[in-house]
Amino acid sequence: MRILSNDAVNHVGQEIHVEGWLHKKRLMGGLTFIAVRDRRGLIQVVIKDKNEVEKLRGLQIGTVLAVDGMVKEEPRAPGGAELHEAKITILTPVTDEPPIEIDKPIQHKADNLDTLFEYRVLNVRNLHEQQIFKIRGGLTRAIREFLDEHEFVEIDTPKLLGAATEGGAEVFKLDYFGKEATLAQSPQFYKQIMVGAYERVYEIGHSYRAEPSATTRHLTELTMLDIEMGFVQNHDEVLDMVGDMTQYALKQVYEKYAAELKSLQAPELKLPEDGKIPRYTIAQIHELYTKATGTDTLAEKDLTPDEERWIADYALKNHGSDLVYATEFSIEAAKFYHRVDAEKGVVMWADLLFRGLELATCPLRENNYDVMVQQMTDAGLDVSEIGFKAYLQGFRYGLPMHGGCGFGIDRFTAKTIGLKNVKEATLFPRDINRLTP
Repeated sequence: MRILSNDAVNHVGQEIHVEGWLHKKRLMGGLTFIAVRDRRGLIQVVIKDKNEVEKLRGLQIGTVLAVDGMVKEEPRAPGGAELHEAKITILTPVTDEPPIEIDKPIQHKADNLDTLFEYRVLNVRNLHEQQIFKIRGGLTRAIREFLDEHEFVEIDTPKLLGAATEGGAEVFKLDYFGKEATLAQSPQFYKQIMVGAYERVYEIGHSYRAEPSATTRHLTELTMLDIEMGFVQNHDEVLDMVGDMTQYALKQVYEKYAAELKSLQAPELKLPEDGKIPRYTIAQIHELYTKATGTDTLAEKDLTPDEERWIADYALKNHGSDLVYATEFSIEAAKFYHRVDAEKGVVMWADLLFRGLELATCPLRENNYDVMVQQMTDAGLDVSEIGFKAYLQGFRYGLPMHGGCGFGIDRFTAKTIGLKNVKEATLFPRDINRLTP
């Protein structure tokens, strides 16, 4: 029976059978030490028998093997135990020397990222690198736990669309059996439609943006969490739900993956003691930033990247919070499906910022059919277009007041760990320069 690496310490004095990859090999005096990697980690094997050592001649890191041996307690070894009297069976030999080393820390310097991504197939075998994607999995699992507990239904929506009905030129176009199709920028229309069935829905899936992505914060293929909730009383209810979900996921991951986060030198988690994420209007942020820095942003409609970082530092210093909301965007920034407050001249939309980076956009939607048609018309859209037919049916036949968010999983992972580039938190990133591996 196969025993996994971290369970070996429970079999001291017994002979066990382990299987995995040759992760490291070294000679010390008359002994050969190898590290065998499996899904739980590493186990150290001590080999004295020259015949067993000979089995490893010419074999490289990555060789798949089995080891039978006696478990001895050894506090200095990974997991506190190692195997002695080893008998080795080679399952899949590897004779080609790998182009990168996976048994040493992998550099995440900016000038090393191309190498990191080019050999991603191999570097994810590095235990340190694996921690990134275990944490990412933990974040999405915690998000699902929270949303399931709050009666959201998970949905899957099409990524091949007949037209870029949300507007904008930043879409990927492709031939679809002689017709033009586009890749979905988001599940916006579908999640609003499904409010009419389930009240609360969410989706974690890929979105596609044909925009310049040679930055530390953008991708052309990104993973988004989209949620939508109906029968809300006001915008605050939406912001509270998204904020509570985010804090829940962070608390879960910082507890369950404490050792991994420490190993990756992640920042200490700071959340408001009362659970209320601080909120500042766009106008307030412009005013505070202009006064503090001398750089006048009062005429800006959106936050500049430097303002996002500044207000995040301000919230951390004054509220003890890594999270902060920027609210009440200028009415000029509204999209046709946003609810606006014409009296105040703002759109009911907020951005959730996490450690200086926009993590989520959280608007309240317009749900009145006649107002929606007028807003679409004012935006220059043809409401008779086939792509709008099903969408408008949802409004014509009854949608309650609703709101939600588009929430970046890649950015959430990067900022949780403290990575400088969102692509480092993406298994096989896609940007304007990379389409492989």
